[in-house]
Amino acid sequence: MSKKILIINTGGTLSAVKKGEGLKPGLSVRDMQEELQMVSGDIEIEIEDFCSLDSANIFPEDWSVMAQHISELRNNYDGIVVIHGTDTLAYTSSMLSYMLRNINIPVVITGSQLSIINPVADAMENCRCAIHMAASGIPGVFVAFNRKVMLGCRASKVRSLSFDAFESINYPNIATISSLGMKIDTRAVPERSGIFKLSDKYSEKVTMIKMFPGIHRDILESIAASGYRGLYIEAYGIGGMPFIKHDFIEALDKLIQGGMTVAVGTQCRYEGTKMDVYETGRRALEIGALEAHDMTSEAALTKLMWILGMTTDPSEIRDYYSMNIAGEMIPRR
Repeated sequence: MSKKILIINTGGTLSAVKKGEGLKPGLSVRDMQEELQMVSGDIEIEIEDFCSLDSANIFPEDWSVMAQHISELRNNYDGIVVIHGTDTLAYTSSMLSYMLRNINIPVVITGSQLSIINPVADAMENCRCAIHMAASGIPGVFVAFNRKVMLGCRASKVRSLSFDAFESINYPNIATISSLGMKIDTRAVPERSGIFKLSDKYSEKVTMIKMFPGIHRDILESIAASGYRGLYIEAYGIGGMPFIKHDFIEALDKLIQGGMTVAVGTQCRYEGTKMDVYETGRRALEIGALEAHDMTSEAALTKLMWILGMTTDPSEIRDYYSMNIAGEMIPRR
């Protein structure tokens, strides 16, 4: 019996056409049906349009509706593929990893660097990889791109033009495609930790800043005044921030005492934080900042949004953030 896969189109470059104002999503899945059938082989596919947006125009409310839709349809299909623009794909795949944690089927997000109508595009191969991963029976949220499959909450866009646009950060690939076919590393697939229950709430009152020499602490006052409940900071190195001259950590202390949740990660792409090594990190831990460990910025930010959508209790927030929810982090001991 052949597997049955649903393909949901949200737009992005894969479905783009050239308009007077530049490339923009314009193809429906009906327009792409012949190409999608070509790469699906003996897998039965159904297709639908969810929206037709450049991924720069995908917002948190879209993640929530997408998660609800996938949840409603999960028992009707062996797997689901989501076609998505590449620019914010890693944010979507990270948030869906939390909202759909413990889902019982594969949910695979893919896109392309060139439209499917371009004869040299990467679109067909990415769709092929995504469809066959969706038919694998391996449950979870994944990203398929350039003949590899990554855990959804570990994928990050690292190149703007290359077909090899995404990498799995601080985590092995879930699968790769070579002349030997698709090889899945089952050891890298996180085990389901319980039954599936849709968790699609989130908080929009979260923001992110990147440290740079000369950043002024006044920015923290403006963030607090704007009503934000959560702040993610891309700090230096393994999690350092200044406390001499412009005492950034003192200003963070006031935010945390005022009820804001502050999480600290690193600007470095690989290897993550270890904030207990230097004084610049230890001081942040002492005032109650949360450590992002080896999470990507996309996973760390969306995790904060997701947690603050579920609870306002500081101890629960801290517990949730320190837990490995969907394979997004390996806490250091």
